[in-house]
Amino acid sequence: MTRATDGEDRSISTNCSAAETAHLATVSETLSDAPTRTETAGETPSERARRWRRIAASYAVPSLRRSILQLIVTLTAFAAIWAVMVMIAEYSYWATLPLAIPAAAFLIRLFLIQHDCGHHSFFKSRRLNDIVGSVIGVLTLTPHGYWRKAHNIHHATSGNLDKRGIGDISILTVREYLALSWWKRLGYRCYRHPLVFLGIGPLYVFVVKYRLPLDLLSKHRDMVPGVLATNLAIGLIAAGLGWWLGFADVLMVHAPIITLSTMAGVWLFYVQHQFEDTYWRQTKDWSFHEAAIHGSSFYDLPQPLRWLTADIGIHHIHHLSSRIPNYRLAECLADHDEMRDVGRLTLWQSLSCLRLALWDEDAERLIGFRGLRQMAPAAA
Repeated sequence: MTRATDGEDRSISTNCSAAETAHLATVSETLSDAPTRTETAGETPSERARRWRRIAASYAVPSLRRSILQLIVTLTAFAAIWAVMVMIAEYSYWATLPLAIPAAAFLIRLFLIQHDCGHHSFFKSRRLNDIVGSVIGVLTLTPHGYWRKAHNIHHATSGNLDKRGIGDISILTVREYLALSWWKRLGYRCYRHPLVFLGIGPLYVFVVKYRLPLDLLSKHRDMVPGVLATNLAIGLIAAGLGWWLGFADVLMVHAPIITLSTMAGVWLFYVQHQFEDTYWRQTKDWSFHEAAIHGSSFYDLPQPLRWLTADIGIHHIHHLSSRIPNYRLAECLADHDEMRDVGRLTLWQSLSCLRLALWDEDAERLIGFRGLRQMAPAAA
């Protein structure tokens, strides 16, 4: 069989359906000739990345039983905690707030199921993936068709400096930052401050921007009905619950859940790609496979966080083959120890990522504003 070339991988950025076809072709190839060795002497980083992708793709087989069970358990747990919060709120609102933490955790897990549906990896049926993803999208405030398109672009262009701007958290290079005016530097510093991109930003994206995401809708008007349908469903559910339970009570119960879940969700996405030794290259030097391995972290979370986040921390393997359902990512990692040592971050180590803000093209690493001052005191 013929393997995908870097040129074919780059074409994904303009044709997401081509990306899906490439994934299916890779899976077919892998099932027939995936190597069983764990190390190959003398292979280049690109060769290793391609070999790992063939290995990973062999796990891209969903189980209907496991998918349905995961969906039922997660949805039931979220609904039960939410209902308990509403009942407790009648007697003591402050007593409900601790329960917002597990409720937010299960809402994140629902979003990650939607994420798998967006990659058509949760079920074998594309239609079933889209239906379930669209329904969950009402709960996560995320229009499924739009998000799926934006996220596939992210996968197709991750680590490519020339194709930033869709489905990612904005990052500037050192040279780009130094070329800005004083006011624009100030704006970028504000944007990269944790209180903004982990506080205000997540609420803006999920509550405001996703109601009318103009960054893609202007070019893909076929997504407009899906966005409007999601908004309508959100409005009807909010109105129904408000008339039944009281609008103030619903808002007081649900607002902390949305706040915590969006903040934690954006943090997960941030730390999966914005760590010191990540991968960014110009198009001429960019490789889809190398970006998957070196531009995506292995966020080695302790239990039960790994379970609650549906193993999305095993992100380098997810980027190697996005058709792997979340419950098989750990299997792939357990079967291939060599994949454990690339981009590994513990929960404690990940906190240091908060200071990172600029890509140093010369050193090929992310640095913070303090590091920039050490490089160019007058400019910073």
